Amino acid sequence: MSCTTARFSFELYPPRSAAAAAALPATIDRLAAAHPDFISVTYGANGSSRTSSLEVLRYILDRTDVSPMAHLTCVGSSHAEANVLIREFLDAGIRRFLAVRGDPPADLPEGETGLGDLHSSAELVQLIHRVQAERVPYGELAVPGLDARTVLSSREHVQIAVAAFPNGHPTSHSVSQDIDTLLAKQAAGANLGITQLFFHPEDYLSFAQKARDAGVQFPILPGIMPVTSPARLRRMLELSGDDLPSDLAIQLEIEPTEEGQREIGIAWATDFSRRLLDGGAPGIHLYTFNQHEAVLAVLERTGLLPASTTGSTTH
Repeated sequence: MSCTTARFSFELYPPRSAAAAAALPATIDRLAAAHPDFISVTYGANGSSRTSSLEVLRYILDRTDVSPMAHLTCVGSSHAEANVLIREFLDAGIRRFLAVRGDPPADLPEGETGLGDLHSSAELVQLIHRVQAERVPYGELAVPGLDARTVLSSREHVQIAVAAFPNGHPTSHSVSQDIDTLLAKQAAGANLGITQLFFHPEDYLSFAQKARDAGVQFPILPGIMPVTSPARLRRMLELSGDDLPSDLAIQLEIEPTEEGQREIGIAWATDFSRRLLDGGAPGIHLYTFNQHEAVLAVLERTGLLPASTTGSTTH
């Protein structure tokens, strides 16, 4: 695939301190200037970041030209609570969602799932579509020259992304089970996939091909995070459960300077992105860690940044 036709997007998380909240708008502005397909904003378990997530989404919606994507989880919500939250996001102007099952609370008693009325991300996908259909059952347009309106044959639809797991979901027993789950999400109305972090391009490329062969029709974006320190690598491995990329780990460990580690991480993510795009990935989804410099450098070196923004990563 040509890099110039590939899409890219970013993920942010709500700020966790006053200082982080003060710094985030400038980061969003820099990311938005790169003209991504969308910027997604995570949502804490049990609604722990509901207010701050919505504030970040509203900033993206009101202050940039970029489409925001809201994360939603099943954990701990009743149908009524989830309905209210979805409607709140829709009323704010959000038209893109990432629907995930979510992780249960760490202190959950044995034998309990932590889930509310929604037991899978597929059910959450269905609910988002249902709320949107109830909220906007049809569209209308004014008839020129007449005091009348015509009903449109189609209503506004939302984009709903779902998670994909190139190395398998922690509770899955096989690749085929993971792909069957994607097919169920597609049947429920999902129209985009975004992967969890992984470190070996062939894992994504093999998974994406098997998904296509099985009938998954929506694009699956590989999720990538520039690894700019040994500590971040260890954290990413904890989150993904993937095998250690030994070459990257060794390079980061023996490099004594933070600047050198940052350069190693950017170079590695650039090569990683190129291999994925050359293998047929429709684009890349970059986990930013709420910092713009590294991800914009990766895009610039990969050739995905528009010409008007090239060079901005050096400031």
